Amino acid sequence: MKYRRLGNSGLKVSLLGLGTNAFGVRADEATSLQIIHQAMDKGINFIDTANIYTKSESERIIGLALEGKRHEVVLATKAGLVRGEGPNERGSSRYHLQQELESSLRRLKTDYVDLYQIHTFDPETPIEETLRTLDDMVSSGKVRYIGASNYAAWELMKALGISEQKGFNRYVSTQTSYSLADRTPEQELVPVCLDQGVGIIPYFPLAGGILTGKYTSTDAAPQGSRADKDPNFSRFLDEQRLQLSQNVANLAATLDCSSSTLSLSWLMHQPVVSTVIVGATRVEQLEENLQSLSLELDSEQLKELDQLSESYRYGKPFAVYRLPQG
Repeated sequence: MKYRRLGNSGLKVSLLGLGTNAFGVRADEATSLQIIHQAMDKGINFIDTANIYTKSESERIIGLALEGKRHEVVLATKAGLVRGEGPNERGSSRYHLQQELESSLRRLKTDYVDLYQIHTFDPETPIEETLRTLDDMVSSGKVRYIGASNYAAWELMKALGISEQKGFNRYVSTQTSYSLADRTPEQELVPVCLDQGVGIIPYFPLAGGILTGKYTSTDAAPQGSRADKDPNFSRFLDEQRLQLSQNVANLAATLDCSSSTLSLSWLMHQPVVSTVIVGATRVEQLEENLQSLSLELDSEQLKELDQLSESYRYGKPFAVYRLPQG
């Protein structure tokens, strides 16, 4: 396994991390437990979840999997997106974050999380309140490092500036949609993170499965795929992305690897990336994803991938999660 520092912090995380938003739904409890233990056996130490994943089942299952093994992993969770109908069941106020942290700790069967992430920017809560709350959580020992997610570049920079001004702990990482099918972070977020020493943790590194090559038509979804389980996902399937998938597959064939392996390896070659979180619903998927760690790409191959995906530096992000307004 290869490890990198999480941003400019001293924390080392596996270059391939485990995403868990399928645990409890697309992967049942027994399969999820098997995947977690296999990942740990292979040297993966970064496990990422959130309070809302599969209605909190993801956190509960992880808690079961880590009994007696908690010290072996860097455990990351999130809060801030909508949890319920109440006026305080969302956002990054002190009220909501403290409540959600305690609930996450109970489900995860631990007394601390290694990385606590704000799931999205909250325009209705002063950023000073959020950052002070996170700083207090670190001081209490219940949180070791803090991160952001779904922040625009200016929002992240504002938070970092206030943390420096006030002497608060600062964000060491940020999660964003980033892949060959979504290079929009390279416009503003990547330069900010490189300058400020913030590690990027890409989500949707395979564009929800589009870059695996499994989708060949905008109309037909393979059985068990994300598009099959979630009809809303079909909005991401268009001819341009399917063509990109085919182009990546063609290059992967010349390198004797899968499209997934090649797509993940491209991300791992980006200096700003600290760890690439990839979900799995079967152990076999995890094994395939691990192959990306051993694929070394030369400058010409990286240049070709950059050219194939150049159009995805512009336009709308593949995905971004924000709080509903009003």
